[in-house]
Amino acid sequence: MLQFIRDYLLAVQFFTRIPVTGRLADWVGFSPEALRRSAGHFPGVGVLVGAVAAAVFGLLQAALPGSAAAPLVAAVLSTVVTVLLTGGFHEDGLADVADGLGGSYDRERALDIMKDSRVGAFGAMALVLALLAKVALLALLGSVEIMAAEGDALALAGLYGAAALGAGHVVSRTLPLLLIRWLAHVGDTATSKSKPLADQISGASLLMAFSWCFAALALASLALDAINLIVGCGFATLALVWMLRLFKRRLQGFTGDCLGATQQVCEIAFYLGLAVSV
Repeated sequence: MLQFIRDYLLAVQFFTRIPVTGRLADWVGFSPEALRRSAGHFPGVGVLVGAVAAAVFGLLQAALPGSAAAPLVAAVLSTVVTVLLTGGFHEDGLADVADGLGGSYDRERALDIMKDSRVGAFGAMALVLALLAKVALLALLGSVEIMAAEGDALALAGLYGAAALGAGHVVSRTLPLLLIRWLAHVGDTATSKSKPLADQISGASLLMAFSWCFAALALASLALDAINLIVGCGFATLALVWMLRLFKRRLQGFTGDCLGATQQVCEIAFYLGLAVSV
């Protein structure tokens, strides 16, 4: 149990801006092997981020009863909260991948562009479109619950959107781990912070990751229909397959930025699947 807590806190430290410092950081410790084990808790970080975002979404919907703009306000501010919690870690990966793959068809040149911390035209477009898609889909999902709540005093406005957020952040952090299993890491092994995390993932870590995911989906099923969740996961899986084929064809592998980009694409695809299903 102590090892479980250490590995989880290391994942929180690596993937979020939540402070794990001082004596707590000393107790958690760090080693390449510990970072590899913490990969299995990537979806667990999604549980934390998704829970905070869902709470913000639900509270804002409840605080703005009867307002047609409530789902949009809740969608925007819950997205802001997730970016603050993660430091835009995955959004940065999406921008870098878009710049690299959009800037050159040459593999080596694309990898060099992805290492550049500056955001180019392709990265900026990808960020804007991704955020717009996320906000629009979350607002739509939030409005579904408002329509269902008409004439039903027991229904909670925003519950559908909040549950979608909680599940989406976990599912989208589970599927990218399969890239580590199926593709080679092609980032700069000397400087890549993600190298110890991304060079391999054990079966035990994958089992841990999917355990987090199944638990989150079971909780979400209390608010969302099972068929909606199945369709959402199906869309996210299709997005994973598309990203995997793209990286295999263009880069012959993946980098840490590819993991972040895949998380973003899978999250959007999950919300889209829910919206289409509803």
